[in-house]
Amino acid sequence: MKNQNRCVSLSFSHPVYCRPEAFRLFRQEILHLDDNPGLFRAAFTIALHEHPEASLAEVETTIEKLADTVKSRAVSLSTPALLAHLHDVLFEVYGLRGNVENYYDPSNSYVSDVLRTRLGIPISLVLIYKRVAECLGLVVHGVNTPGHFLAEVASDQEHSDGPMYVDPFFGGNLLNLDEVADRIAQATGHPPAKPLQLQHATHRQWLTRMLTNLQAAFAALGQERDVYAMQELQTLLQTSGNNPSMPN
Repeated sequence: MKNQNRCVSLSFSHPVYCRPEAFRLFRQEILHLDDNPGLFRAAFTIALHEHPEASLAEVETTIEKLADTVKSRAVSLSTPALLAHLHDVLFEVYGLRGNVENYYDPSNSYVSDVLRTRLGIPISLVLIYKRVAECLGLVVHGVNTPGHFLAEVASDQEHSDGPMYVDPFFGGNLLNLDEVADRIAQATGHPPAKPLQLQHATHRQWLTRMLTNLQAAFAALGQERDVYAMQELQTLLQTSGNNPSMPN
């Protein structure tokens, strides 16, 4: 692709490459990134660049139905019990899994598409896992591990053995720290330094990583204008962090 690193020029109101409605709604939602629903909704709006017909209401209804199914099955509201039923509903019944056959398809990054096809990449699958889990009262963080994004579930007071790590890409497997290190080694080609230092992804880092993934996917497909569209959203995200009073 020609001039992949070119600087994207935009105004807050008129993107050059991104679909205007996607740009407008992304700008609106990133003002609420401190809220967990704000992260999910901002991530959803990215899909509107390619899929303007996507419906946030339908996506949120699907999330609520998945959470309600977990609640209907759980006898206990303890973290281990909820996690067990969450795993069963998301990965055994609903069938969420990693798209190993077509990993670099841009649709793997769109939460609306992932919920429709049940296929995604680690970061989008973790986002869906996190959003459903939060509807159950669980606390889930994204773990910014290199090469393979993971979920960290906080333990409750009764079961305080430390956080639990979940890999939604591979069937929602629960991982210990050694297994997390193995995932990183598999993704990057070299083992991480020990002791393993795992960092929670901020919501801004989460969206940045999603947009970076999409830029790489579009570049591989030769879709230059879509690369620039994702750069426009990324620039908007960076600018909003420096200017919290950015207009709606």
